[in-house]
Amino acid sequence: MAAAQNAARALRTRFLDAHADAVYDRLTDGRTRSLRLAELLEAAGADYPALVPAAGRLASERSRRQADKEGYEIDQGIFLRAVLGSPSAGPHLLDAMLRPTPRALELLPEFCRTGVLETRSVRLERRDGAAHLTMCRNDCLNAEDEQQVDDMETAVDLALLDPDVQVGVLRGGEMSHPRYRGKRVFSAGVNLKSLHAGDISLVGFLLRRELGYIHKLVRGVLVERDGAWHARTTEKPWIAAVETFAIGGGMQLLLVFDHVLAASDAYLSLPAAREGIVPGAGNFRLGRHTGPRLSRQIILQGRRIRASEPDARLLVDEVVEPEEIDAALARSVERLRSPAVVTNRRMLNLAEEPPEEFRRYMAEFALQQALRLYGEDVIGKVGRFAGRQA
Repeated sequence: MAAAQNAARALRTRFLDAHADAVYDRLTDGRTRSLRLAELLEAAGADYPALVPAAGRLASERSRRQADKEGYEIDQGIFLRAVLGSPSAGPHLLDAMLRPTPRALELLPEFCRTGVLETRSVRLERRDGAAHLTMCRNDCLNAEDEQQVDDMETAVDLALLDPDVQVGVLRGGEMSHPRYRGKRVFSAGVNLKSLHAGDISLVGFLLRRELGYIHKLVRGVLVERDGAWHARTTEKPWIAAVETFAIGGGMQLLLVFDHVLAASDAYLSLPAAREGIVPGAGNFRLGRHTGPRLSRQIILQGRRIRASEPDARLLVDEVVEPEEIDAALARSVERLRSPAVVTNRRMLNLAEEPPEEFRRYMAEFALQQALRLYGEDVIGKVGRFAGRQA
């Protein structure tokens, strides 16, 4: 069975290496339609079921624990590696993912009127020209699942689209978790209980997170606007405030912010080797901040960085006492209000993270992360974690 499956995947890979552009053009009507990841894969499953699993097959998988799945997402990863790896199809797909979501466009008029959005996992509030995003999954230490990724992308879209917002701020809310009750926590990373249950998907979580709201934090949101010939996207500066800890995906987020504050008692970690999965675009971005030696210590060996130690200054701009975070945030917002900040951050991001290099990284990530999701070590680790949390 495994040998036949590997042979079929080798054939798919060779076919897509030669024909990915033709397949993508057919699915998008010659790149005249912008399909998000899930829409693209649904269309591919309908038109090319020998290449990509159809929607019905994936739906039957979704109800199973991760350990009991067949691994059809690996075939999605093969397809997306070929599409993202194409210099023609790949940029078109990245642009589709930079467009505002239908949910955000529907909510935009009300948010512009009230300046408030409440979702299950994120609160967004506009105050004095700043959009304050608060992650508020207080039951699980802001461990991300697919609901939170959807809510975060909606909130980021609204902050970028609202003309009255000049700066975005991201912070963790107060927790109800017994160990951290009443304390603010930035993020515990991916929700490993959801991963064990089979509810962390390659497309709906791992790729949508990277190509959706995190990429929008870097590049902005792509909208068609009259007179906007000078800039394809609407972007704004972003500030993050870390309290207690930023673990895994939480630490990954910090790598795209323009200013990072941390409480003096907070710590950062990216325990990719312990969890067994690839830490998103963390491998792509972390070395730019820390250099290669420290990035390997963090990713491969699980080194924890405390805000109070010297190496933290490679990842954090400002360390203050916990009670001083609010005042430090207010000062940071004022510093980043200048219109020249937007232009200069755009040029910095182009230099530090060229779009073509990001695209090539994400092409390989699509497949390698799919393979890791079904690694025996990952299945075992998340199963033990879920058992401890029961």
